[in-house]
Amino acid sequence: MLCFLTILIGALCLSIAFQPGRALEELRGTLYNDLRTSEGAKRQQQRFCGPLVAMTFNFVVSIGIIMTNKVVMVKVGFNYPILLTLIHYAVAWVLLGIFKTLALLPVSPPSKSTPYTSIFSLGVVMSFASGLANASLNHNSIGFYQMAKIAVTPTIVFAEFILFNKTISRNKVVALGVVSAGVALAQVTDLQFNFFGACIAVAWIIPSAINKILWSNLQQQANWTALALMWKTTPVTVLFLLALMPWLDPPGALLFKWDIQNSSAILMSALLGFLLQWSGALALGATSATSHVVLGQFKTCMILIGGYLLFESDPGFISICGAIVALGGMSVYTSLNLRETKKESSGPHQKQTLPLSKPKTELEPTPEETSEDVETLSLLSSNAV
Repeated sequence: MLCFLTILIGALCLSIAFQPGRALEELRGTLYNDLRTSEGAKRQQQRFCGPLVAMTFNFVVSIGIIMTNKVVMVKVGFNYPILLTLIHYAVAWVLLGIFKTLALLPVSPPSKSTPYTSIFSLGVVMSFASGLANASLNHNSIGFYQMAKIAVTPTIVFAEFILFNKTISRNKVVALGVVSAGVALAQVTDLQFNFFGACIAVAWIIPSAINKILWSNLQQQANWTALALMWKTTPVTVLFLLALMPWLDPPGALLFKWDIQNSSAILMSALLGFLLQWSGALALGATSATSHVVLGQFKTCMILIGGYLLFESDPGFISICGAIVALGGMSVYTSLNLRETKKESSGPHQKQTLPLSKPKTELEPTPEETSEDVETLSLLSSNAV
């Protein structure tokens, strides 16, 4: 009897000891199985990278890459913005290839759900948006560069209305106008006009807006995850950056001093560039293109105010007032977004019944669609009872 109790207690202790390992193994198996389907991978991304996490991640990485790129372009003297962007995307593609080899890359949605033309268009737009952004920063002052970014906001609103018939409330329009005016005041003391740089800045506005819209739409409507979409679009982006490099970069890239110190700084910039692309894609998938632009303007204001408070820089009274006005507009815009989110989450049943009512202008449904609608209505009525 004593021997039996000893064996029973030993077995119980072993089961308790191995319980955490079993739970960890089950969690690992669940994550692995979720990565095998696009819907499961999308659920995991939404679970671990909500709007607050994604936008905070993007904010921190953006600050890091600004400092790193400043070192690369000023101290290292690497004045080849398109080539630097190309190195960023090439390193990102290599890292994504390693993820795919280790079975850590989420599965893409079926090819029938997303035409290849959409993936190709996004890759092309990404090359122009990223390449022209670095070229604009290289040829313009920071103030003029930020002024050009202000024009992205109304461009996104107009493009979403044309492409998807999407509108925003009047209160949001007023809040975005306050944000744009505040950022303009904050950067008015650092305006230096350069005709060639101005042309690049204007040419960058439309690709930047379309890039953000496509990233947000494909993730929210077609079950794409950030990493899977990056894997598909990066090769196209690399090819078009190669085509842009002779036109926008100065000659002499091969004569640059590629020693260990300079190469390490450029490689660090490339790693941060991968994190910036990933975090930006996560933020666009979790929020919207307009919210991502507002986040970028928030970073600008925080850098200006942080420099004034921490490093005793003196941007001027007008710039500080503009930054404060912009932050106030961002607070109002954020509160309006949260209020709309609460309204949407409080009425899920109304949202489910909306797709069942079809406009009169649509074609007559097929028998299969009619039977599916009847079954859905019967299930809803039985649940209501």
